[in-house]
Amino acid sequence: MTTIYHMAAIADWRAAEDSGRYRGSGDDLRDGFIHFSIAAQVVESAAKHRRGRDDLLLLYVHAETLGDAVIWEAARGGQLFPHLYGALKPDQVYRIEKLPLGHDGRHVFPPLD
Repeated sequence: MTTIYHMAAIADWRAAEDSGRYRGSGDDLRDGFIHFSIAAQVVESAAKHRRGRDDLLLLYVHAETLGDAVIWEAARGGQLFPHLYGALKPDQVYRIEKLPLGHDGRHVFPPLD
């Protein structure tokens, strides 16, 4: 199984748990898909797009459970990133970890699968 990661605001994720659907961040809604990263990309993605945010959760998802709704598309430097076209259901997430900030303002990541 291929693990992909998404950084969600705690409040947004709690609302998704209540409603049964997560539609993504403001950036995701603007772009029309939920941004995911693989382990080799997620740390840089956090530094570039979520620097200084202390309200994040790291969602772990097996890409295969999302079926054809995940499309791997070229983005930063031509790297392929998984994009979810549609909502994420809370039961599709197999692990959730808090994403705290270190003293340098960068996120401290738990072990990545």
